[in-house]
Amino acid sequence: MNNIKLYPLFQGKNFNHLLEDVFSRSISDFVGSDFSVTSPAVNIAELDDHFTIDVAAPGLEKKDFSIVTENHQLVISASKESDPVDGKWTRKEFDYNSFRRVYQLSDDVDTSKIHAEYNNGILTLVLPKKEEAKAKSPVKIEIK
Repeated sequence: MNNIKLYPLFQGKNFNHLLEDVFSRSISDFVGSDFSVTSPAVNIAELDDHFTIDVAAPGLEKKDFSIVTENHQLVISASKESDPVDGKWTRKEFDYNSFRRVYQLSDDVDTSKIHAEYNNGILTLVLPKKEEAKAKSPVKIEIK
């Protein structure tokens, strides 16, 4: 019988930690700080009767966003041009670009009732679930 020895780094929690470390980093961690990442951070939560999506997008305005549902997909995008400045830049480290995020929607989402708000740099979308998809209270079955 062959005994295969795995290196500790690739066993259990260590391997999961390695994957989390690699996939939780920004692209700029790998290619340098001059690289501009244009996709904002997103938090997604599922509650009993709806999903929420929070998009970190500071510096934008409501008019900069486009939110569309089509073919069971939710497309969130934004675009903003840099403000032109007369003369030369002495230093320019931030810029507004565009981004586009696409999410596959489950059949549980009632797309006709999705709504969004933009406050303090956070775009929040609420995606209500259809009635039949909402968590129901447990029903006790009596034994006869």
